[in-house]
Amino acid sequence: MKNFLLRLGAITLALFLGGSLNMFIVGISGSVIPPPPGADFTTAEGLQQSAHLMEPRHFIMPFLAHALGTLLAGFVAAALTRERRLSAALITGFVFLTGGIMAVQMIPAPMWFNILDLVVAYVPMAWAGYRVQQKIFAN
Repeated sequence: MKNFLLRLGAITLALFLGGSLNMFIVGISGSVIPPPPGADFTTAEGLQQSAHLMEPRHFIMPFLAHALGTLLAGFVAAALTRERRLSAALITGFVFLTGGIMAVQMIPAPMWFNILDLVVAYVPMAWAGYRVQQKIFAN
């Protein structure tokens, strides 16, 4: 029971840190790649109304936010658990994938981005976080 609670705490912390990194990257994305003139990306309504103005470059930062947030979460979950490290990392990937599926249903984006995001940015990145943790801590 103790190991389960520790693993649950590690996964919860990992999700918080990964989500925080995700939101940070999303928050600075307009400074890195400015939105199209007249577009308002600060609200869901603004996103929906501006979707037709977006170019492929406007999807770089959201993809990086999703991928790097999940990578960090997978890394942290694997680093903080003693047993079942891969499972802990993959759980974070599936939680973020669930959020990604919900986002695809709510936020308009081209199909190519939705597929790339759902296939690459979540479970594979959580696995990569686990692998990075293995390499760094050599366990």
